[in-house]
Amino acid sequence: MTLIYPGSFDPVTAGHIDIARRAVKFADRLIIAVLNNPAKQTLFSAEERVSFLKEAFSGKEFIQKSVEISSFSGLLAEFARQKNADAILRGLRTSGDFEHEHKYAAYNSALTANQTETVFLSSSPVYSFVSSTLIREAAAHIYKDDLDDSFIAGLVPTSVRAALQKIFRYYATN
Repeated sequence: MTLIYPGSFDPVTAGHIDIARRAVKFADRLIIAVLNNPAKQTLFSAEERVSFLKEAFSGKEFIQKSVEISSFSGLLAEFARQKNADAILRGLRTSGDFEHEHKYAAYNSALTANQTETVFLSSSPVYSFVSSTLIREAAAHIYKDDLDDSFIAGLVPTSVRAALQKIFRYYATN
């Protein structure tokens, strides 16, 4: 089975990594697809986000063999078709996520004449509150005020933490 795990991953979090790690247990191939949407303002470029994901999975041999990381733009359903994916993988933290994702599952199915399935995977309870938005908001305050960043350190890869420090400390001094 080939799954596409799409997202903005701006930035990638421990929750994203956990979903991917768990998904490779039942997928032969997992394509983590970073959305490159020029209309959406992101903190990090698509290239940076791909790099962060590659670092997050480096050294994990069982994952490296079954995970591909790339970026895409345009329709997710078309990208899934090009990659011969069996389904789209979406992580769910809350019932609100389900409401939101259910609409996209129906949309992608309709775009492909019911050929694209969506698989939902609930987040691990320890990561149910983690989102990229929460990380960006916390980092802005933590690094602006030079506070202890152990909260951030526990929820993002080392390279993401360093990049967040650099960006938000720069903004705080300029």
